[in-house]
Amino acid sequence: MAATPHICDFGAALPDFALPDTNGRLIRRDDIVGKRGTLVMFICNHCPYVITALDRLLTDARELINLDIGVVAISANDITTHPQDAPDKMAALARDRAFPFPYLYDETQDVARAFGAVCTPDFFGYDAKGGLQYRGRLDAGRPDAIPTDMRRDLFLGMKQIAETGIGPRDQVPSMGCSIKWKA
Repeated sequence: MAATPHICDFGAALPDFALPDTNGRLIRRDDIVGKRGTLVMFICNHCPYVITALDRLLTDARELINLDIGVVAISANDITTHPQDAPDKMAALARDRAFPFPYLYDETQDVARAFGAVCTPDFFGYDAKGGLQYRGRLDAGRPDAIPTDMRRDLFLGMKQIAETGIGPRDQVPSMGCSIKWKA
């Protein structure tokens, strides 16, 4: 089921967290914070929105990391109902696709709730001081349509944050599969 997150709550604080990565290492918020900003992405393995966008997302993440923006991905789906999102499957995807960022598992879903995450993909872009400046989409691509001349909304928004500390005022919300919450 498709879900759309809320608009950007400019200045909201980057929540604290400590979650295991795909190798079992505990990664804390302060481990991933970038000098010029931080991008937290809620993704998962099975979502067609994420699968379709993964190449573009990885390209943007690599370029953002080169701009001194910290990047992390978190999966919070209930693996009882969606076993394809389990940590071992996350590790395989991260390895096979050479993720340039940590891929963390939020088993309790407390971190997803703290962020107010709604869907996969869901993007939270923070300035260098940890204030929310971006809550928009990756781009205009959808599982059934990928325009050839898409504006790179997430990349351009995060680049603007890195350069000015302020995110774009006009942001198009992300759309994706709803997070699979535990009963």
